[in-house]
Amino acid sequence: MITVPYYFNDIRRKATQDAGRIAGLNVVDIINEPTAATLSHAGEKGELGRADLEQVERTILVYDLGGGTFDVTVVRYTPTNFKVLATDGDVMLGGLDWSRRLVDHVAEEFQKKFDLDPREDPTGLRQLTQDCEDAKRKLSDAAQVPIEVYFQGNSMTVSVTRGEFENLTSDLLQRTRDTTELVLAQSGVAPGELDELVLVGGLTHMPVVEKMLKEICQREPNKEVDPEEAVGHGAALHAAILEARATGGETRMGKAIINRLRSVATADVNSHSLGTKVTDPADRQKKNHIMIQRNTELPFDVTQRFATTSDNQQRIHVTVLEGEVPDIDACANIGDFWITNLPANLPKGSPVEVTYAYDASGRIN
Repeated sequence: MITVPYYFNDIRRKATQDAGRIAGLNVVDIINEPTAATLSHAGEKGELGRADLEQVERTILVYDLGGGTFDVTVVRYTPTNFKVLATDGDVMLGGLDWSRRLVDHVAEEFQKKFDLDPREDPTGLRQLTQDCEDAKRKLSDAAQVPIEVYFQGNSMTVSVTRGEFENLTSDLLQRTRDTTELVLAQSGVAPGELDELVLVGGLTHMPVVEKMLKEICQREPNKEVDPEEAVGHGAALHAAILEARATGGETRMGKAIINRLRSVATADVNSHSLGTKVTDPADRQKKNHIMIQRNTELPFDVTQRFATTSDNQQRIHVTVLEGEVPDIDACANIGDFWITNLPANLPKGSPVEVTYAYDASGRIN
């Protein structure tokens, strides 16, 4: 069982699956990290699979700020049915960005004193990065942390306060705020309608994150599940659900648990719109024509008709794109294929059907 950030596109999802197989793992399934965190949340409450609690319905926001990626997801669930309403994120934003800001700040302070840049030495940079990573974690609890720097026989202690660190990274936090507010708007859920706020990822230990989310969501975050364990716990539950569905009899889980888990269903959405490259008849420019909109419930497939552009055309070139805008350069090129062996003597403008599909795990079929 492999977890992936919700905002991973098809290329990244496939690469993650392939990496698991190359490592010798039997990759049974992939699950989106916010979905896994939601299963963990329901499990911790003792609600997962409880048919006797079917009248219980909760709407939660999962804020996932990990080491390398960030995403926000709104989920509505009953104990046996989990439905993602909206999701968005940034695969280029995560805890490493906070660490780099601290590295740059400390290095610049050292440079002011000695006119030397400790980032120029690869070994020294690795040590400084690790020290700043440790300091970042400590600043979630401590008001001030000292960071030691050694370079070319010179040493210096740079003390960083929590307030200074928050100022250094305020624009990064604002990016997560903008995404959180966008996802709430896309989900159609008002902040006051949220039942729970679930935090995932080590960076959510920072007090400034909790403060910001209280302002947006108008509630305290739920702390029943450790932010750094929620995804792993949920992935294990997802594996147990799949095992319960596949088994023909009792397993080590016991019949009662199997029956509970068999009843659990999850419905995710796609984090990226899926389109195809077309020629706009108005200006003859190549554009992205969206076939499946972002935040469509999965699995999903759609068939649309396109037309041949010349008489007796023998094949059609299809380019699969992921993106939200018409500009093809702003979209990810997922791949190309050809529809071949068209019937002979077709006149120009003959219809050709193209089908796009996402499976339940967000992979393109």
